[in-house]
Amino acid sequence: MTFARFDGERRRHFPEALNHIPAHATLFHHLPGDMERAVLETITALARTLPPPDVAVTGLRFIGRGVAYVLESEPLAMFRGRLAKEFIADLTAQDRQGWRPHVTVQNKVAPQVARALHESLQAGFEPFRFTAPALLLWRYLGGPWDRVARIPFGDHA
Repeated sequence: MTFARFDGERRRHFPEALNHIPAHATLFHHLPGDMERAVLETITALARTLPPPDVAVTGLRFIGRGVAYVLESEPLAMFRGRLAKEFIADLTAQDRQGWRPHVTVQNKVAPQVARALHESLQAGFEPFRFTAPALLLWRYLGGPWDRVARIPFGDHA
């Protein structure tokens, strides 16, 4: 299972005190918290229109103080684009930038530690694919996170 692989690596390599949520690919860093119900309804309605998207894991990215797996998925990118249009007035500058999907398995470590992990993972890496079954919506609580919802892709009505 892809999630177990990513989350296991994140648990092994991400500083424990900073690892507040499981392995994930971030679609947005911030959506309007004062519109939580509307956000949830919009994401749910759009997710129902998309079968679980196929995602390619195409490589590894050294991010200076960490390591991430590079993801590619045209259906997921189109889905994110649709959501971005829905919330354009509320997006932060970071979320308005181009989307570079990835799963971070290490961050906030010394650059030499990150470089060593990157080289180690790169040595045995082979591209692979998985299907993303759902989205998770989280609420940031100033340190800890609260999971608001799991939103499956596809029509489950």
